[in-house]
This record gives sequence, structure tokens and C-alpha cells, in this order.
Amino acid sequence: MKKINKEKKQFFHHIGSFFDKWLITPITKLFLRLSDLFKTGSKSLDRIASKKSTLIVVSLILAFGTFIIVDQESNVMIDQYAEILYDRPVTAVYNEELYVVEGLPKDVDITLIGQRRHIFLAKQSPSKGVSVDLTGLKPGNHKVTLKYTQRLKSLDYKLDPSQVTVTIYEKVSETKSLTYDILHQDNLDKKLYIENVELDRTDVIIKGAEYKLKKVASVRALVDVDNIPNPKAGEINLKDVPLVAYDNDGKIVDVEIVPKTVEAKLTVTSPSKEIPVRIVPTGNLAFGKAIKSLTPSISTVTVYGEDKAIEDIEQLDVEIDVNGLDKDKDFNVTLKRPKGITELSSKTISIKVAVDNSITREFANISVRSENLASGLGVQAATENDSKVTVVVSGSEDVINSLDATDIIAYIDLEGYGVGEHNVAVKVRGNDLRLTYESKKKEVRIVISQ
Repeated sequence: MKKINKEKKQFFHHIGSFFDKWLITPITKLFLRLSDLFKTGSKSLDRIASKKSTLIVVSLILAFGTFIIVDQESNVMIDQYAEILYDRPVTAVYNEELYVVEGLPKDVDITLIGQRRHIFLAKQSPSKGVSVDLTGLKPGNHKVTLKYTQRLKSLDYKLDPSQVTVTIYEKVSETKSLTYDILHQDNLDKKLYIENVELDRTDVIIKGAEYKLKKVASVRALVDVDNIPNPKAGEINLKDVPLVAYDNDGKIVDVEIVPKTVEAKLTVTSPSKEIPVRIVPTGNLAFGKAIKSLTPSISTVTVYGEDKAIEDIEQLDVEIDVNGLDKDKDFNVTLKRPKGITELSSKTISIKVAVDNSITREFANISVRSENLASGLGVQAATENDSKVTVVVSGSEDVINSLDATDIIAYIDLEGYGVGEHNVAVKVRGNDLRLTYESKKKEVRIVISQ
């Protein structure tokens, strides 16, 4: 405890010695020198000045004044503040008709330094922003300084970056043919189809540095389906369709395109057709079993899509896997859209499969026809026996009994065969897919001639 009290006394003693040495004593000496200069003054002034209490009071007044001045200056220093303004755009001044500038940042960060109130006023007051004057610079590389114009002169500022190296190119131009891409087509009503797109112009002008124009492989108008209000069948006009230049790899090339946008007229149609649904069993049923009946929940479906696809499609095949099936079963199948078909009136179908015992029956004298024979060639059977075959049909007794021989087709596929005699495999198909068909004679001999 005594040690602590001793340390306190020493601390205050040092403080007193400091003020006595650096404030009171120098000020007292100054006052004495002034009093020497005014010795001719009144005795009352001498008496007052010679008093020790007077010297102490004057010293304290001067010390207090010094403290106020230093405190004000320190407040000014302490009140210094910095704030960053991010992503401020950069404006370049140059002849945009003659030159292209690369390497100039689109935006910079500005650090404002000063008192808070000044920074607040600077943010509220208008500014000319960040700019760089490239007037008079010729094509080539140049190191330039960015400038920030601020009306308040009481602030300091710092740009990041403050200097950049830019490359100036002569601007050249070229004419390019215009094509189009359809964006977000999957968002269009599946019953609708964009049959044609007609742009209000067939070519555009691209401008920029020569090396960039050489990269441009195509210029395309981006027709966005999402910009079509209430799409429906008929003609639809779209304005302000943006244009984009691409290179051979499909990457965007930054060039100026004149004009920047075009108008497009879309012809939207809704081609459709109702076609039958055909159930196609795949695989082999359990031994001794056959399909007695196939009963689908729907027999027809309406298809929507491209005109050509609608024209070509005659039926919709729905496959079901009956491999190893030995009893009745219900199938639920999701319908698949054929190529070119965008929508189906039904998404799913259910099929009831009834299973029966299998029997076989032979159908004799089924004529063998040829398919895929090359143009300019003729074919005939080498012998009478090669012109007809016997077909063994397996299936449910009820189904076989209702089968007509004219519904059985025996044929040979002559694709790739030329002039001469050939042994060709016999294939059989029938209209009723509940049955299986097989020729007793596996191949026939035929003669192909010019």
C-alpha cells in the first residue's frame, strides 16, 4: 500500500514539474522581460506584476488559451473521414465516329477524404463524375490519367485506378447478312408452332476495330418468345428485337451494330391431326401363353407440331413390355412425343392386357413380296416353291380364328442386293400385334435382273 502511494506521489510530481518547466517558468520569464521594457510605467503596475500570484494567474490564462487552440486543431485532425464510392462510371471524350477505344474501365472506385459533413454534401451535390480526355490522341497505346470533378474543394479524393493504358483503333465498317435465333421457344404453348419469322431488314452494318470485325461470323436477331404478349395462332409483330454478333465458336463479339434493333413478324400456327393409337407388345410371354385382348383407355390422340411432322404421322405406337407375362395385367404408360410433335391431347394411357393359352395354326400359300428393291431392277422367284411360303401363327384361339390370311404379309428385304441370284431370308408381319408370325421356310432363292 505504501508502495502504491509513493508511486502516485511521484506521478503527480512529474506532472507538476512538467507544467512548471514548460509552461509557468517560460511564461514568467517572458512577462519579466516585458516588465523590464516598461520600467518607466506606473509603480502600481510594477507592484502588480511583481506579485507571484499575478504571474501564476497570467500563466494559467495563457496555458488555457494554448490548450483551446491545440484542442481545436486536434478536433480537425480527428474529424478526418474517408468514404468509398463504388462503381462510378467513366466517361471518355473522343471522336466516336472515327476511333474505337479499348482498355478503358467502365467504372472506378472513388475514395473521398475529409470531414463528414463535407463528404455528405459532396454526395448530395451534382458532380461531373469521372472522365478522361482522349482528344487529339492517335491510334496506338497511351497511358492516360482519370479525373474526378467535385465542386467541394475542401475534400481530397483518390481514384482506383487513377491511370490506365488504353489502345486506340481506327473504326472501320462492314455489311453483314442478318439471321435470327428464337429464344425460350419451350415456353411457348405446346399447341402453337412458330412457322416463320420475317425481319424488317436482311443485312446490317457492323463497326469496330478491324481485327474484331474479322472475328464476326454471324449477326443474329434474338427473337424472345417471352416478349410475346398473349401468344396465339396468327401473325405477331415484335419491336425492338436486339441484335448480337457471334464468332465461329458462338461467343459474343463486342462490335457496334447499326441499327441496334429490328422489327420481326412471326407467323404462329397450330397444326394438328387426330391419329389412332396402336399398342405394340414387346418381349415374349410366358411359355404357352398369348395375348387375348389389348384394351386401351383411349383409341385416338390429337397431335400438335410442325406441319411436316403432322403430315407424315399416321399413328402413335405405344410399346408395353409383356416379357414373361402369364396373367392379366393393367399397364399405365406415359405417351412419348414423336420427333416434330410438340404436344399430345393426352399425356398418359392405361392398357388392360388379357392373357390366354396359346395355340398355333398354319396358313399355306402366302405369296412372298419384295421390298426395297433398287430402282431399275426386277426380281422373280427362282422356282415356283420360292414364290410362296407357309406361315405358322401363334396366339389366343379366339384371335387366330378371326384372322384372315390376307392380313398376313410374307416379304423379303432386298435393300443392297444387286443383279444375280440370291438366297434371301423370309420375314413375316401381321396387322394383329397380339399374334406372332413365323415362316416355315427360312429363306427363298430369287433372281434379280436389269
